[in-house]
Amino acid sequence: MAEIYKEPAPYKKDVDNPYESMMVRFDKAAELINLDEGVYNYLKLPVKQVIVSIPIQMDNGKVVAFEGYRVIHNNALGPSKGGVRFAPDVDLDEVKALAAWMTWKCAIANIPFGGAKGGVRCDPNKLSMSELEKITRRYTANLLEIFGPDTDIPAPDMNTNEQIMAWIMDTYSMHDRKTVTGVVTGKPLIIGGSRGRREATGRGVMLATLAALMKKGVNPEDTTAVVQGFGNVGSVSAKLLNEKGCKIIGISDVTGGYYNEKGIDINKAIEYVNKNKFLEGGNFGDKITNEELLELKCDILVPAAKEDQITVENASRIKARLIVEGANGPTSADADQILMDKGIMVIPDILANSGGVIVSYFEWVQDRIGYFWDELDIEHRLTRMMNEAFENVYLSALNYETTLRLGAYIYAIQKVANALKLRGIYS
Repeated sequence: MAEIYKEPAPYKKDVDNPYESMMVRFDKAAELINLDEGVYNYLKLPVKQVIVSIPIQMDNGKVVAFEGYRVIHNNALGPSKGGVRFAPDVDLDEVKALAAWMTWKCAIANIPFGGAKGGVRCDPNKLSMSELEKITRRYTANLLEIFGPDTDIPAPDMNTNEQIMAWIMDTYSMHDRKTVTGVVTGKPLIIGGSRGRREATGRGVMLATLAALMKKGVNPEDTTAVVQGFGNVGSVSAKLLNEKGCKIIGISDVTGGYYNEKGIDINKAIEYVNKNKFLEGGNFGDKITNEELLELKCDILVPAAKEDQITVENASRIKARLIVEGANGPTSADADQILMDKGIMVIPDILANSGGVIVSYFEWVQDRIGYFWDELDIEHRLTRMMNEAFENVYLSALNYETTLRLGAYIYAIQKVANALKLRGIYS
């Protein structure tokens, strides 16, 4: 008999529940634009929610059943798009929230995708490569009628990478009896991946930051920045902001943070992490906690770690002038008003970190046409689309006299609602 993998998820108060947090913002934006009740009811619910059992034989011979999720929030603008995360605490509410955020993110980025998200409840740190491959392939096989280059396109997310995307592509292709590169993005270059994909989200964070500084009339060379999270998004954001003249005075990962008022050598920190996996043990400045890092006095704060890092408990102590959300949902809904009252501009996640899905779109396009662009071309296209997205959100916020976050939701909701109205309801 199969053993069911269970690792208790930490209890989440409703206020910190990611789906509830998304719905609070959605409701406020819907009220501001007087969204039709029928359209509201349509958009608040996912189009499809799938839960699958993933039984595999572990290396020790024992059979263990993991639980997998795929949520398609909306596909009015095109095939749904969204990552797959492997984590011990992933649950359906989290995946539903992330899928909805992907709908709004794709609409803001002006790409022809809807929103989706997937996850498997497991601890990758306790699994061998063989076990990870089995989980990935069985998860893919269970979702063959969901995945597809014209229907639903997964991508990397927390604890998943190019190799896992390669396994997804291969499993789907084996069942389809031909190589289908466009079924997944974030693949290795050799099998249809795109140049610039790994740096895309961090580059988008940098571009959004520069756009906001320009609106404020601030020179990047006159700013200090703090980056929470030193994974792919955080490290690339820190490196690119530093190259534009920002002094990075604080960085952190799960092992803790470092503060150096004279500036941290980001290239040295990246080199250290590549060798040692974590920042722990590095000589980058004064050792501080992640909580202390968020409350450092700085011009720019980039939370690029996990959800709900800035909450009602610590929002009043945030001293940054600009927050650029590199992670998904790093600010809880009840902290929004506090930050607004303090005069802190927040570039929301659905705008700030959309560089990743934009270059995922580029990868999908290149796979479909069979022609691949060089990295400079990718960067130029990404810069243009990020700047257009920022301007659209900024104008939306000005028009409705609200924050950038609600301006982003308003822009996205109106776009998806218009698509729904034009397509009509099939009965």
